[in-house]
Amino acid sequence: MIISRLKLKNWKNFRDIEVKLGERVFILGPNASGKSNLLDVFRFLRDLAKAEGGGLQKAVADRSGVTKLRCLSARRDPEILIEIDIANSSDGPAAWTYTLGFKSEGKGRQRVMISKETVIKRDENGKEATVLNRPDRYDNVDQERLTQTSLEQINTNMEFREIVQFLSSVTYLHLIPQLLRYPDQVTITKLDEDPFGQALLDRIANTPKRTRDARLAKIEDALRICVPQMRDLKYEEERGKPHLQALYEHWRPDAGWQREDQFSDGTLRLLAIMWMLLDGDTTLLLEEPELSLNEEIVDQIPTLIWKMQRVAKHKRQVFVTTHSRSMLSESGIAPEEILLLEPGTNGTTIPVHSKADVAMIKAGMTPAEVFLPKTRPITKLSQLNLFK
Repeated sequence: MIISRLKLKNWKNFRDIEVKLGERVFILGPNASGKSNLLDVFRFLRDLAKAEGGGLQKAVADRSGVTKLRCLSARRDPEILIEIDIANSSDGPAAWTYTLGFKSEGKGRQRVMISKETVIKRDENGKEATVLNRPDRYDNVDQERLTQTSLEQINTNMEFREIVQFLSSVTYLHLIPQLLRYPDQVTITKLDEDPFGQALLDRIANTPKRTRDARLAKIEDALRICVPQMRDLKYEEERGKPHLQALYEHWRPDAGWQREDQFSDGTLRLLAIMWMLLDGDTTLLLEEPELSLNEEIVDQIPTLIWKMQRVAKHKRQVFVTTHSRSMLSESGIAPEEILLLEPGTNGTTIPVHSKADVAMIKAGMTPAEVFLPKTRPITKLSQLNLFK
C-alpha cells in the first residue's frame, strides 16, 4: 500500500496544498521551507494510529500544541486538516480516503477537538462507501468522544483497521552513527520508533536467523559497490550483545575483521538505509540520507533504493528529503517523483512542475540542473560573512 495523495490545510508551513505521490518521492526546497514538516505529517498519522502510547492528544502535545502546528498564515481559520488517499499500488486507484480535521477547544482545558473525521472506502469498480463520518450523533451527545480519533479506538475502527495498521507502521530514519556504535554508552532516552538508529542492532537481532542472513547477504552485495574491500558481512553475539562484523580485505589473511564500532559513518548510514528498505512494507521516511557520504556514493542512492526494492519481499514507499546535487544528478529520477517546496508570504506551496521544466528533464537535463537552482536562498550568501 502507498499514500497516493496528500492534502493539507494549515499544517505548519503549509496553508493549503494538494499533491499526488508515487512509490519514490524526493522533497526539495530552501532551508526552513518545510521539508521536515512535510515528513512529520506521516509521523503524526503514525502517532495517532499506533497501539500503545499514541493518540491525538499526545501527538499534538509532543509537537508543543495546536498553536505550533497551525500555519502562521492561517489567520482566521483555526482548523488543521489532513487528508490522504491510500492505494494498493502506485498505478492503482485510491482504495481509501482518510480525512482528519482538528482545532483547539478554545476554552476551559484547551483540549484538541476533532472537527471532522471521515473514512471512505472504494471497491474495485471505484464505487464509494462512507465508512466513518464524524462528528456523528454519538459525538453530539458526548463531546468527550471528540478528543480521540477513531484511529486510536479499537472498538470503532474495525471496518478500516487495514489503514490503521498501515499508518502505525510508518518508519522514520535519520541515523546518528554514534548512537548505533555505542547504544549503551551514549546517554539518551531511546524513542519508541528509534528514528536515530540506536536500537538498529536489536532490530536485526530480533529478526529470524534465516531472514536476517538473507538480508545481510543482499546488503553486502550492494555495499560492495560502495565499499569494495568489504566482504563476509554477518551477525554475531558476544555476551548477549548483538554485533555486525565484516572482513576488510588486507594483505594478511583474516587480519581485517571489523565490527560496527569501526565502520565508517557512511557505511553505517548505507547499511541502516538498506536494512530498513528490506524490513517492512509500509512508508519509509529518510531525512537527508546523504550526510557523511562521499558524493560518488550519494549519487548511487536513488539506484540503490530501486535495486533494494527489487529484491525486497514487499516494496516500500520511500520519501527522501535532500539538498544533494549528487543524488539529484541521477537521470533515472522522473519529474513526478520530485516535490519542490516554494516558501512565500502565505505559506509554502508545492506547485505543479512547469512544462518547460518537464521538457528539460526529457531532453536529458538532470533534476539537479533543473530544480536545485530554484532552492537557492534569495538573500546573498555573502551577507553571512561576519569577518570582512
